[in-house]
Amino acid sequence: MTDMNKDNFVEIDYSIEKIAIVKINRPESKNALNTEVRKQLAQAFTELSFNDDIHAIVLTGGDEVFAAGADLKEMATAGSTDMMLRRTERYWNAISQCPKPVIAAVNGYALGGGCELAMHSDIIIAGKGAIFGQPEIKVGLMPGAGGTQRLFRAVGKFHAMRMIMTGAMVPAEEAYIMGLVSQVTEDDQTIPTAIKMAQSLAKMPPIALQQIKEVALMSEDVPLNAGLTLERKSFQLLFSTEDKNEGINAFIEKRKPSYQGK
Repeated sequence: MTDMNKDNFVEIDYSIEKIAIVKINRPESKNALNTEVRKQLAQAFTELSFNDDIHAIVLTGGDEVFAAGADLKEMATAGSTDMMLRRTERYWNAISQCPKPVIAAVNGYALGGGCELAMHSDIIIAGKGAIFGQPEIKVGLMPGAGGTQRLFRAVGKFHAMRMIMTGAMVPAEEAYIMGLVSQVTEDDQTIPTAIKMAQSLAKMPPIALQQIKEVALMSEDVPLNAGLTLERKSFQLLFSTEDKNEGINAFIEKRKPSYQGK
């Protein structure tokens, strides 16, 4: 089953058990991220965050382009106050705070806001023809949705500075070497590879996956000792789950586990 909103900018495909495929569908603008697209993405991820039947999410723009950036026409006459009052960070937060594993399947351009959107995921699968970049400098701007922060954390100062300050376009293979991409595939295998990985994740114990994601992402913001403490407490918490018992018993009994998220 596929759910589509009235403007057909975002589709959610539920046809694969325990998996949701979120697709940006604005091909006439190369999936440019205008305010309406961001609102609809936020709504989709908010709903999926509370949907216990969904254990993993694939985020894609389709076979041709992921998202070519923000919609500059929407920004052309905007002033500072206009941009502040749009509060677009609320839409991005719905994605970054999603407790489920999110896999970005990137074909074609992932530029500006599109690159930032991909970096909101947990894993990035890129087709060989994918291109990443933060070209905002070329129109007198800078990244405004995490490009100066998440990119630094992903690839380090010197790769990030080159991309942000020059607006350089980075092909998928180079992005993989830099650490921006998890895996590179043939272009026609990008989405199938992401779906296969999502299916694998959907078989894992959901509570453990959520704890892993929460603790790992916190490591970017807290000192090592605090992170280790949080990790230890989360590790101990999992010993109260039924899934821990099922996992260990299945291992001992040499059978496949059946996790219930309890």
